[in-house]
Amino acid sequence: MSYLEHDTLGMYKAHKGPGPHLMGANTLIGNKVVNGKEEELGEIKEIMLDMRSGKVSYAVMSFGGFMGLGDKLFVVPWPSLTLDTVEKRFVLDVEIAHLVNAPGFEKDAWPDMSDAEWVAELHAYYGTKAYQDSPLQ
Repeated sequence: MSYLEHDTLGMYKAHKGPGPHLMGANTLIGNKVVNGKEEELGEIKEIMLDMRSGKVSYAVMSFGGFMGLGDKLFVVPWPSLTLDTVEKRFVLDVEIAHLVNAPGFEKDAWPDMSDAEWVAELHAYYGTKAYQDSPLQ
């Protein structure tokens, strides 16, 4: 489902570009995630906002399993994702093997995403940096 299919209020109809500059977070939930080789990696399950800075910190993505059963959740730093407005999906430039070995968690055992050590390990794994003004660093 794309942002246009979610748009019951007409908030995206006036936009002339390939995608809006501002989007409702719920319009991105369920978007597919692929890598640069067009291999499907999973889908966006949640978007995590840093309420202190007002910035998007992470996307929670599902991976593996069959029809939603047995899939694992992964936190991906938001800067690691690129929105593909043509195909209405996200691109995460990692090999499947890299994601298989990524730190993940079960649906009922979420990590403490405000823990500084956890933040550092996550960004090191994906080769990204936490944004500079974040109190999560």
